[in-house]
Amino acid sequence: MKAFFGKTKDGTDVNCFTISNNKGITASFIEYGAAITKLIVPDRNGIPVDITLGYDTLAEYENNNIYLGAIVGRNANRIAGGTYTLEGIEYSLPINDNDNNLHSGPKGFDKIVWTGEEIDESTVRFTYFSPDMEGGFPGNMNAAVTYQIGDDNLKMTFEATTDKTTIANFVNHAYYNLDGHDSGSIERNMVQLFASNINPVIDNQAIPTGKNMDVTGTAFDFRIPKLLGRDIDNEDEQLGFVGGYDHNFVMDGTPDELRPFAIFSSEKTGIIMKVSSNQQGMQFYSGNFITKHPGKGGTEYDFRYGFAFEPQYAPNSINDPNFASPILKPDEKYLSETVLTFSAV
Repeated sequence: MKAFFGKTKDGTDVNCFTISNNKGITASFIEYGAAITKLIVPDRNGIPVDITLGYDTLAEYENNNIYLGAIVGRNANRIAGGTYTLEGIEYSLPINDNDNNLHSGPKGFDKIVWTGEEIDESTVRFTYFSPDMEGGFPGNMNAAVTYQIGDDNLKMTFEATTDKTTIANFVNHAYYNLDGHDSGSIERNMVQLFASNINPVIDNQAIPTGKNMDVTGTAFDFRIPKLLGRDIDNEDEQLGFVGGYDHNFVMDGTPDELRPFAIFSSEKTGIIMKVSSNQQGMQFYSGNFITKHPGKGGTEYDFRYGFAFEPQYAPNSINDPNFASPILKPDEKYLSETVLTFSAV
């Protein structure tokens, strides 16, 4: 279902698309940032629960500085110093996070109006043409994001082609709380991450060292399910650098194959969300930099009220030969898939 959502500051119309199935899963998306605004799933009693943070108005999304619900790209996460080299040419990007470029700067894919198309009642597709050198990235890029609801899941497919060698590494940056978006702290959510290693960061700039760190015996070991908040305030140098979790988890299994990444659950609602992806790793972020501000439905969001998981190439991978490269060439197609599967007990 398509409906008018609002006008941007420059007068561009923005529509909202809602898709659903007959099992009680409903999701809404807007053309601004191709953002998820609602994701409603039934709890253990069949009562619908909205598990994503969001806003009621377009103006709030335009003023949003935490990428809430939006697609981030062309490059998700950080590029150290805001510079990188491709085919012998050095490129400069805007600095918007300490000394680095984060999520492609102040006007990435999250701050543009995509073109939405309702494919059927369970599928919506957003497309965007990103011109050569937009945001400091070479090549004319055709980008697309498809959201599709199945019997028990929401599938996100990210695609891109280019006419020059460039970077392609984008994700959806929704924030989740399986207790309900208006339930406060996420620290009572249960988390299981299928990762034996993380990429530790150098300091509070949150740029990885380029090495793997075994999670055994650390606060980063989520291989056995535990409360998100159990170890989050431990006196761990890595946690201290970024005020909690904001690290790339190196997911077990074979990259480029769809495989289990995570299982999140809520004792309060009984909702279980299993995450699968074909990506290299997953940035797990515990909402450490959310500050108090109004959210949808008259609620208020604050510190650690939502967590984000971002299947992607490692931060600063364009500059670090230790990581798989996010480079996309003209004869290639970027394809990243993430599937959220829901149940309740």
